Amino acid sequence: MSTSASDASSSGPAPSSRSAPTRREDPLAALASLPGVPEAVESVRKAVDRVYGHRVMRRRSTEVTSEAALRAARGSAALSGADWGLEEVRRRGDFGAEAEARAVGAALRVTAEAGQLLSVWRQSPVRVLARLHLVAAGRASVEDERVGRPRLAGEPVVEAPGAEAPGPVAEAPLPGPDEVAGRLDGLTDLVLAGSDAPALVTAAVVHGELLALRPFGSYNGVVARAAERIVLINSGLDPKSICPAEVGHAELGRAAYAAAFEGYLSGTPGGMTAWIAHCGQAVELGVRESTAVCEALQRGAA
Repeated sequence: MSTSASDASSSGPAPSSRSAPTRREDPLAALASLPGVPEAVESVRKAVDRVYGHRVMRRRSTEVTSEAALRAARGSAALSGADWGLEEVRRRGDFGAEAEARAVGAALRVTAEAGQLLSVWRQSPVRVLARLHLVAAGRASVEDERVGRPRLAGEPVVEAPGAEAPGPVAEAPLPGPDEVAGRLDGLTDLVLAGSDAPALVTAAVVHGELLALRPFGSYNGVVARAAERIVLINSGLDPKSICPAEVGHAELGRAAYAAAFEGYLSGTPGGMTAWIAHCGQAVELGVRESTAVCEALQRGAA
């Protein structure tokens, strides 16, 4: 569990076994009650309800889901330094050449894979994270023993290998391997124990904690955003995966993303509220994007 999240809630989750975590205090419930968070949660819920009520969703939801996934991957890649236009992502077939192309390919693969790991997440989040990193690395996983496992002492961390632009959280303090292992255990306990907190709060904490830990040598941002997506789907808030928060995070910009993340790292009530609200705004912008897709499908323009 994040030191930042536990500071804000005054209590972290009690240690527990992987198979049967003990449900005691719910640290996320405290975050859900911070001033400003209930309003963000309610705003997101209303936005999601509106897009799910669109008439196009009755018969063409699969098309909306596919388009949302493509746009989510484009947004996630942009935050990792590969800011390509949507149509370029759509038309390209080779993502193994230059560094930016590999970053876009990683985001596309991870976004597609996330939807296949929903049930596994409920049993072993760490297995899902390892799988997502393996998928992100693609061909590099064949010869790189660092892929799919938490980094060891002294191993470098980059967001998109070979890309000139670093990830927007590259300057944040990097926890050591022992801290990473302990906090991944805490995050696992939190997920397995469940929470009464709204989906937005849980998703924001999972996203923020993985950004803070950067447990792998590469593509940590892509993995963290995919984990946020998994939580939003699994929670029932966005079961058809049509509200791509990645789109909103990219639209808000790398600087705003990094600034909101600083709030998460601070662990203060105000900082945590700012991060959760930022994630909520990203979901709402993702809703707006999918609403536009629905409107285009209705007009026959997509």
